[in-house]
Amino acid sequence: MYTYRSGIGQVDRTAGGFAAGKNYLILAPPGTIARELMYALAKPLPGEYALVISTNDRASEVIDAFKRNGADKRFVGTIDAITKSSSPNVIDTNRLMFVANPSDLTGIGIKFSKMIELIFDGSFSGAENELFPPPIRFCVNSISTFLMYRKLDVLYQFLHIIASKVKKSDGVGFYLINSGSFDDKTISMIEQLMDGVIEVKTEGDAGFLRMRGIEGGNPDWLRFSLQKGTIVAGP
Repeated sequence: MYTYRSGIGQVDRTAGGFAAGKNYLILAPPGTIARELMYALAKPLPGEYALVISTNDRASEVIDAFKRNGADKRFVGTIDAITKSSSPNVIDTNRLMFVANPSDLTGIGIKFSKMIELIFDGSFSGAENELFPPPIRFCVNSISTFLMYRKLDVLYQFLHIIASKVKKSDGVGFYLINSGSFDDKTISMIEQLMDGVIEVKTEGDAGFLRMRGIEGGNPDWLRFSLQKGTIVAGP
């Protein structure tokens, strides 16, 4: 089965990376570099794809972030829940799809499934690789914004569907949530859908992460930095 290189040295050395069919929560307070960390984890390596559900960044911003990280934009798809509110006539393409706002979970789910179908049938980028099933990295930026529009029980069912599709497609998924904005019950409920958790914090200008439920992951805090989309983590 395919293994996704994580870019985190100890995880890749011990387990080869993230196993296919896994979902991970990125739990971080506001004002951290968690968003950049998530995009680094979701960056498609050669032969891979990335699909992003974005409620915080416009599609153009998502693509720019991946390009800065060294990704080939032909293999990055974005479902944008922001742009259509100010540009209602924006048109969907294979790699850029739009919904009116983050409350349209049905529309997001339909377009999410459509993008997966396009990748699997070989018509997503026009430069498909020969790996099958095609390796796909998924990310949701962010659960926090969804919770501003939808009740927890409704969002839970939506995320359950997304996480199940990630598992079924042998992908790997990353989901960002603001740890300081929600109570323990909300966080715990979301964690039930996940295979592991990556916690993030900052102290001064330094970023730290620790991992739970991740093979090869360190339960202790590791200092990390990001260098052109590459994660550098150590004691």
